[in-house]
Amino acid sequence: MSLPAPFDRLRLPLIGSPLFIVSGPELVIAQCKAGIIGSFPALNARPQSQLDEWLHQITEELAKHNRENPERPAAPFAVNQIVHKSNDRVMSDMATCEKWQVPMVITSLGARTEIFDAVRNWGGVTMHDVINDRFARKAIEKGADGLIPVAAGAGGHAGTQSPFALMQEIREWFDGLVALSGSIAHGASILAAQAMRADFAYAGSAFIATDEANADEAYKNGIVEGDASGIVYTNLFTGVHGNYLRSSIEQAGLDPDDLPQSDPSKMNFGSGGNTKAKAWKDIWGSGQGVGAVKSVGSVEDLVARMEREYHDARARLGSAADYAPWSAMADAEG
Repeated sequence: MSLPAPFDRLRLPLIGSPLFIVSGPELVIAQCKAGIIGSFPALNARPQSQLDEWLHQITEELAKHNRENPERPAAPFAVNQIVHKSNDRVMSDMATCEKWQVPMVITSLGARTEIFDAVRNWGGVTMHDVINDRFARKAIEKGADGLIPVAAGAGGHAGTQSPFALMQEIREWFDGLVALSGSIAHGASILAAQAMRADFAYAGSAFIATDEANADEAYKNGIVEGDASGIVYTNLFTGVHGNYLRSSIEQAGLDPDDLPQSDPSKMNFGSGGNTKAKAWKDIWGSGQGVGAVKSVGSVEDLVARMEREYHDARARLGSAADYAPWSAMADAEG
């Protein structure tokens, strides 16, 4: 679908996903200045009053950038709200988002009509993350504007379905905004998301290994050194299944190949479940696409690399020569 303003001025059709602890004003501002949607979880701002300070900083710095660079305006930003009964500050955070007229609100772990209505009333857009078609239908029924299908291989809390199957089922009935999540760390993957009829790709793990990310250097290096085989899927640490770096689990003294199951009814973000290790702080989330990340650098460098890869992939697909052998085979077969 055609993107509504101001989401139609992006350098790449990409949302930098909200990363617990890791995403702060510096990362979001850098992402937006680089031409992609930057986002952060409201819960990263602690105490709650800090959310107002962060939104003030983000709004002012992006406005200053736009005044100084009218030919290259910043992308809009988004705030992630964890809509779960364990989050007792969600309505206070929503009031702060309304004060600053946040352009996009990403909701997770619960779809609530009053949240979607509030954002719509101030002119913002809501995107809700889902792991299957059933949850997608519920979110739209409750008033979400768009969906974030979290497919197999996504970092942090993630589903198990193939992006091909998940996108196919959702696009059979939904023609609104969609941002596809799952192992996206390369420009060609952004183009592939578009080929599957997503409006945006949704990438997080690659941005952990950036200068602006609020992550331990060991975490950043773990992303650089990681690959798909080093990702472990478990619900032990928060009660919700997610993908984590094997190396961080081993460093916590646990056996990644013999982890117990956690009780999902006792969901507690960052608690570490029945372990002393804390999710996100000690146990590091990561998607399966990190093999594309070769070094720690700036957000601008990462977006520029993805942009080159994206256009290279488009050029390859647009070359008639690439299709010639297949076309000839099809003609021969009649």
